[in-house]
Amino acid sequence: MYRLAIAVLAIALFSTSAALAASPETLRLIAQADLRVLDPIWTTATITRNYGYMVYDTLFALDNHLQVRPQMVERWTVDGDKLKYTFTLRNGLKFSDSRPVRSGDCIASLKRWSERDALGQSLAAAVAEYRIVDDTTFSIILKKPFPLLLDALAKPDSNVPFIMPQRVAETSSAEQIKDTTGSGPFKFVKEDWQPGHQAVFVKNPEYLPRPEPPSWAAGGKVVRVDRVEWLYLPDPGTAMAAFTVGEADWWEVPPPDFYALLSGDPTVTLVQSSPFSVAGILRFNQLLPPFDNVKMRQALLYAVDQSEYMAAVAGDPKYWHTCYSFYACSGPAASDAGAEALIGPRNIGKAKELIKEAGYNGQKIVVLDPTDVFAQHAAALVTAELLRRLGINVDVQAMDWGTAVSRRASEAPIDQGGWNIFTTMFPGFAILDPGVNDPLRANGKDAWFGWPDDPLIEKLRDAWLSAPDAAERKIIAADLQREAYKSVPYIPLGEYSSRTAFHHDLVGVDTGPALFMWNVSKK
Repeated sequence: MYRLAIAVLAIALFSTSAALAASPETLRLIAQADLRVLDPIWTTATITRNYGYMVYDTLFALDNHLQVRPQMVERWTVDGDKLKYTFTLRNGLKFSDSRPVRSGDCIASLKRWSERDALGQSLAAAVAEYRIVDDTTFSIILKKPFPLLLDALAKPDSNVPFIMPQRVAETSSAEQIKDTTGSGPFKFVKEDWQPGHQAVFVKNPEYLPRPEPPSWAAGGKVVRVDRVEWLYLPDPGTAMAAFTVGEADWWEVPPPDFYALLSGDPTVTLVQSSPFSVAGILRFNQLLPPFDNVKMRQALLYAVDQSEYMAAVAGDPKYWHTCYSFYACSGPAASDAGAEALIGPRNIGKAKELIKEAGYNGQKIVVLDPTDVFAQHAAALVTAELLRRLGINVDVQAMDWGTAVSRRASEAPIDQGGWNIFTTMFPGFAILDPGVNDPLRANGKDAWFGWPDDPLIEKLRDAWLSAPDAAERKIIAADLQREAYKSVPYIPLGEYSSRTAFHHDLVGVDTGPALFMWNVSKK
């Protein structure tokens, strides 16, 4: 009866919509969030990263065996002292405006990316010079060896080093780009973009796929549909209705409450959306009181119960687990080093004692609450209740995810639109180790939103990047985590397994560290 009611509701909602009329050449996705920001370097928001993979390509990419493979690059050489890397692009590469991809485009793109990305910033510190050899060949000259250079260029998660036209990439990384000209398999149809409703992509006729079979972000990215529509349906019931009657082909991230219904539908495939779990984090604004005081941040270590957060976010315990590491728990750097306060039984008394020592004076604490993203919304509500239990004056400010993405970038005081705390989710690939973990950077104003400043974290991270082998990196990663549990750039909230759902008439779906929509077609 429940599913029949859903179907009736869906017909009422969608049958009169010409924009959603069925077409074998159009693939419709219920996207995880509203696409508001079109700059995958300016923000780490997952929805914008997914947009980036649609409209841009990369020099190198990671395949499903976790191997770095060339993508826009045809060949490359490394000098014996490992201080000079020379790259030659594939013949015939063009942007979506028909202009050829040149060395200058690649260099400008890498420079802009390296201003914002954690691993990119470390690479930039090791670069002596970018040098154009000719239109399709360029070199990166290093001051010192950087063993992870190719890994950095193949980084699969935000921020991804996407290649843009030079005129676009020369935009300040502190400003959002406006030009959507891309190097990837799809073109963004900006005139059909309706924030709060839909984003539209079409096949990029100028894109030249590689000849190899596709494998995650590597290999041949062949577009097999004429048009892709991302639908923004923030109400889960409405989304379920649309998906059930076939008004959408793919539901990117259905809430866990619908897993049982979806898995029982013989026309639907429900699978894990990524090989790594998704990690929750509790992030503080360290530029403003009271979380500029380390004791306030440490207080919450004693108050947070990961099980409480994960139960709210993911429901059934079979879909989540506690994880006391600052790195993905299924990754090589994971450990419980320094996590005693978080692992131990909740100690509200100790938390209140630290809050008193910090001198908290009752001012409002602004919690950002993106109500249209179920995981972040649930975590925000848990956070608000926890703070109230600690005697903190809480101001929960509801907004959509697009607004939250812009708001969290603000360094303004509270009375001018600032914030104190928010919760968010990071795919495991994005926090795999100290090299890629953006929120673990602690380089002040150059750090990810929240802007922690801890020179020891940065020193240990540099040591990790320079370590000669995996065993030494493991030791340094644990030492770095111990320091992180002292200065608390954020608090790990546990990990959960996200699912994606699509109808059986879709073929070619390749789940991986991001949303990949090339090579997908309809029977």
